[in-house]
Amino acid sequence: MRGLKFIGVVLALMWAAPALAGQPVSLRGQVSASGPITLGDLFDNSGQAGGVVIGNGAPAGMSAVLDAGAVQRIARSHGLDWDNPGALQRIVVPSVGAAVASAGPMVEVLTYSRSLTAGEIVQPTDLAFGKVPSFAVPADAPRDADSVIGKVVRRPLRAGSAVAAHDLSNPILVKRDDVVEVSYHTDGISLTLQGKAMADAAAGEPVAIQNMASKKIIQAVVTGADEAVVGPEAEALRAAHQTTSQFAALR
Repeated sequence: MRGLKFIGVVLALMWAAPALAGQPVSLRGQVSASGPITLGDLFDNSGQAGGVVIGNGAPAGMSAVLDAGAVQRIARSHGLDWDNPGALQRIVVPSVGAAVASAGPMVEVLTYSRSLTAGEIVQPTDLAFGKVPSFAVPADAPRDADSVIGKVVRRPLRAGSAVAAHDLSNPILVKRDDVVEVSYHTDGISLTLQGKAMADAAAGEPVAIQNMASKKIIQAVVTGADEAVVGPEAEALRAAHQTTSQFAALR
C-alpha cells in the first residue's frame, strides 16, 4: 500500500513538473497593444509564446482592462511563469495607433490600480501614478494620494482612469439618530448644545439637528465625528460645499 502511495506522489509531481518549470517572465514597464493583445505585449522574454492572443485590443486612443488572474493562468498554460509580485488585480493595456498621436501628450497623474464600485473606501493600494492622455485629465485631479485615501467612491470607477475629486466623497461622520454636539462661534461668543441628527452626513455637509428638549429642528454643518456648527462658520462651510457640488454636477 505504501508503494502505491509513493508511486501516486511521484506521478503527481511528474504531472505538475511542466507548470513548475515555466519560463520566469515579468510584466513590461509600459504595456500597450496595436491590435489583439498577446502575451508578448505584456511580458518580457516571452519567447515563442509571445504570439499567443489573450484578449481583444481597445479602440485607438482607449485602454483594455484584463483580469490579472486570468492572464496568469493563460501564461502558465503556455509555459510562462509570472508570479505577479505586485498582486495586481487588473492589467490596463492602452491601445496604440494613428488615433493616439492626435490624442495629444501623455500626462502622469494619479490613477486607480483596480476597478472600484460605489461605496468602497479608497485604500493606498488602490492608487498608482500612471500616464493618461492630457485631454483625459480632470480639472480637479488631486496632486497626491493622501488627499484621496479614505474617501468614499461615489460611482463605479475603471482601473487605469485618472482620479477626480468629484468622484469621491468624505466618509460619513454623523449618522441618523446620533447625539451631536452643535457649536456656535462669533465675536468671542461660544455656545454649545446637543441634539439628535435627523440624517447621515459627511464633513462639510448640512444636516438637520433636533433639539432634544424643545424638539425644534435647526440646520447645521458637520465638522467632525458627531460634531457640527451653526452661525457664520456654518454659512462659510455651506457655501464651500455648494460650490463643490455644483462642480460635480458639471462633470
